Amino acid sequence: MGKLTKKNKAFMIMILGIILLVGGIAVSISLGAKNIDINTILRSILSDGNDINSKIIRDVRIPRALAAVLVGGFLAVSGAIMQGITRNPIAEPSVMGITQGATFMIAVALVLQRINPNLVLGSFTKMIFAFLGASISGLFVYFISSRAGRKVDPVKLALAGTAMGTLLISLAMGTSMYFNLSQELSFWIAGGLTSAKWQGVNLLLIVGSVGLIGAIIMAPKITILSLGEEVAIGLGQRTNLVRFISLIIVILLTGASVSVAGNVVFVGLIVPQIIRGIVGADYKYIIPLSMLFGSVLLVYSDILARTINPPYETPIGSLTALLGVPIFIYLVRKES
Repeated sequence: MGKLTKKNKAFMIMILGIILLVGGIAVSISLGAKNIDINTILRSILSDGNDINSKIIRDVRIPRALAAVLVGGFLAVSGAIMQGITRNPIAEPSVMGITQGATFMIAVALVLQRINPNLVLGSFTKMIFAFLGASISGLFVYFISSRAGRKVDPVKLALAGTAMGTLLISLAMGTSMYFNLSQELSFWIAGGLTSAKWQGVNLLLIVGSVGLIGAIIMAPKITILSLGEEVAIGLGQRTNLVRFISLIIVILLTGASVSVAGNVVFVGLIVPQIIRGIVGADYKYIIPLSMLFGSVLLVYSDILARTINPPYETPIGSLTALLGVPIFIYLVRKES
């Protein structure tokens, strides 16, 4: 039997990912403070019942499961894109301070709401604040870590991103303590899907779809850029334009994710590394598979967060950090 081709590998992994994802969504919807059997779930989805089980499934469990699918996928795709355009295996939204920038601006939004009680900030407004924070912190870290010729220094990127992320989270916490918003902001800092509702899912679908389509279109160009600056220029690629468009896509995906789930870290580091190790450096495969397995990771992390210490929930960002930190240390040692 001959070796599997890259295409066949990708297809087999995709089938496995879809099976895991469908199973995870089913478990996520059925598990909770009130366990619900599969027949009740199907009946609630297919009919328009008004009993308590139907309302729990339609208004709480399904939006939460879908939010986990979308947030996990979008963060993984963001990480894959950033690793491609910077040629840095440790680049991802939380390492570069992008998620922390979005979290800080959400803290600013909550402060404005506290100062002016008449100001009502909905999911869309919070998403705009998240986009603004992600843009400022991401671009700032990127330019700090760039050397002459716009090459990104991996060590500078990690240091600048960690410093910026720590600063922004500290400012957010300090602001929340001063304005007595610690409880409201703790969700955004720790990360979680407790408050995921249909409005957030719809915004994720709209904004994330634009970003995901853009990522798939840009995949061949990111593949070329990941081979090296000289190679990309030699093939006639406008590398600065590719980087700029890719950063806009990352900001769209990350800003939307943080506005719904808060500061979920390391998803964009773990998943693309595993996928790249299996299918190679072709972003035509890396981006869709990162989307799929990022969703799988966050769906199962959310299930674990609800089952570790019931009826309380463990912050989902803590679980992804437990997985991500050892991988981060391994990659830093490998690159040094």
